[in-house]
Amino acid sequence: MPIEGKPSFHTGQPDVIDPDSLPITAWLPISKKEMEKRGWEQADIILLSGDAYVDHPSFGIAVIGRYLEHAGYKVAILPQPNWKDDLRDFRKLGRPRLFFGISAGSMDSMVNHYTARKRLRSNDAYTPGGKAGFRPDYPTIVYSKILKGIYPDVPVVIGGIEASMRRVTHYDYWQDGLRPSFLVESGADLLVYGMGEKPVLEIARRMEREEGLERRVEVCRSVPQVSYMCKDVPEAESFWKENAGVFDKIWVGRGKENGVEGDLSEAGDPSAPWVQKYKDIHLQAHEECLKDKKAQARNFALVETASNQICCGRIVQRVSTGYVVVNPPYPIELDCHEIDKVFDLPYTRLPHPRYKNRGEIPAFVMIQNSINLHRGCFGGCSFCTISAHQGKQVQSRSEESVLNEIKQVMRMPYFKGNLSDLGGPSANMYGMHGKDFRKCLACKRPSCIHPSICPNLNHDHGRLLNLYRKVAAMPGIKHAYIGSGIRYDMIVPYLFSGSKSGVSSGRGASSNHVREYIEWVIRHGVSGRLKVAPEHTEKPVLDKMRKMPFSQFEQFKAFFDAYCRKIGKNQQLIPYFISAHPGCRLQDMKELERKTRHLGYHLEQVQLFTPTPMTLATEMYYTGLDPYTLEPVYVERDPAARDRQTDCFFWYKR
Repeated sequence: MPIEGKPSFHTGQPDVIDPDSLPITAWLPISKKEMEKRGWEQADIILLSGDAYVDHPSFGIAVIGRYLEHAGYKVAILPQPNWKDDLRDFRKLGRPRLFFGISAGSMDSMVNHYTARKRLRSNDAYTPGGKAGFRPDYPTIVYSKILKGIYPDVPVVIGGIEASMRRVTHYDYWQDGLRPSFLVESGADLLVYGMGEKPVLEIARRMEREEGLERRVEVCRSVPQVSYMCKDVPEAESFWKENAGVFDKIWVGRGKENGVEGDLSEAGDPSAPWVQKYKDIHLQAHEECLKDKKAQARNFALVETASNQICCGRIVQRVSTGYVVVNPPYPIELDCHEIDKVFDLPYTRLPHPRYKNRGEIPAFVMIQNSINLHRGCFGGCSFCTISAHQGKQVQSRSEESVLNEIKQVMRMPYFKGNLSDLGGPSANMYGMHGKDFRKCLACKRPSCIHPSICPNLNHDHGRLLNLYRKVAAMPGIKHAYIGSGIRYDMIVPYLFSGSKSGVSSGRGASSNHVREYIEWVIRHGVSGRLKVAPEHTEKPVLDKMRKMPFSQFEQFKAFFDAYCRKIGKNQQLIPYFISAHPGCRLQDMKELERKTRHLGYHLEQVQLFTPTPMTLATEMYYTGLDPYTLEPVYVERDPAARDRQTDCFFWYKR
């Protein structure tokens, strides 16, 4: 149900919510006193987070908490517990009836704490006042070990971006070496990877039916999207039989959802045992990877290939104490029902009142007037974790859900008429999917748009454009901006096809609404600057990044500048670039400097490459190899040489 607010005196505007009038029970409880106000003696599930508690759909711990609450569970949250003192924070909510859930927060804690040069950051965007020091390095491990020491008989489930990207052997840039799955180091019982609502709810339901730590953990080992440790690997057939109802929907009936063509009952024999379709994927042992970088490279190629498929076998890796087993993920629903359910939950859209006098939470301020339209990204950039965490298949919300959320935002006291972003992982992937799902089912490509746009990709921008127009027409909306990055590589090939002037030849710009879309964005959706991410100018580097040629950016910039002049607007196209990426030499950076200088740029939106777990770029950085070909890749690891590459961005400061 929507949260009630006091009437507004602004004629025609929705009632504005007064945060001070909301009862404390509008938020999930974070103290024993708040639990008592709800009449609880004990929580069913307690969720720990390295972030402050913001009750908003952009913050994962709030999403999981609300999702479980909607299913009838009593959920309490323990945000940023103090791990340095007598550990009283870990005891104050008591023992949960079912399990503890742990997330390090919305970012990997080491990215949050340290710069690309491994210098300690002085701030934390997910803490009130932006203050640093309220979470440890690797909270997933620290929190789990503490809980296992205090409550050894209570199951601990880890998840979130930090645990998700560290589910098998991975390179850790900050320790400059390989680490095993965080299941090994944390002592946790289960690891949930990816977007965790469905597996966490299934874990709760299964634990509900059992008693005792061992039995509760055992029954959850067959939940999709869950990873666990064991002495002996269970037979794969038992997993597929138990989850036949979950995975059969991939084959039967998926074709009619969301306008996708094809009767998938013909794609394969639905009656054939799943174990024959998707056999276990056996990785090289962790200890073997420590001795041989080629073993680690081969492992990554197997893991990424599996994660790019709609369905895959279980991943199995031997570690010193047994085996890590990673179950395949839940099939992503192409219709809107599942994702709408997540965004339609009764969030207050506010930080917990505890933080009222401690300063703003910068991460919340940045997104408080933004709307997330979809999950997933089919770009496949080699340095990005989005597709590995959210999936390659785009899951789009319904227009109704989006418009209802905007109505909620309009009731917030911080809303002044402007939406800062209608976007997602990429701005212009909403509503896009494979035309024939049978082809997607067999696909192993890491990207649907690199090295060229897949002919099976329906990248019609019309549905997104119609949504923009509906939002802009809502009473009370002054501006609806596009703050997420635009993928111009889905625009340029159609915008300029067959004509040097940029007038569509009919090959696709008209039928895919490309020209209408980008003209609307430039005219109505830019608050002065439009963000794009060419990332580099040189082809050898771009190939390693899985990015398109820089000539596409140059074409897009020419169109952007010309159209801005035509409509009389002084707007900027802001490119993002990365230095010292695998494959990048100093000479490549000098060429980048020359080309961007020629275009008149004084670059600001730039970064030094930071290796983060479970990306292709990180594996190339560590191994010096292309995991798919095992051919050598140039990697600049010397800190001074990496800085010299970065200096090329700032020629105008010399």
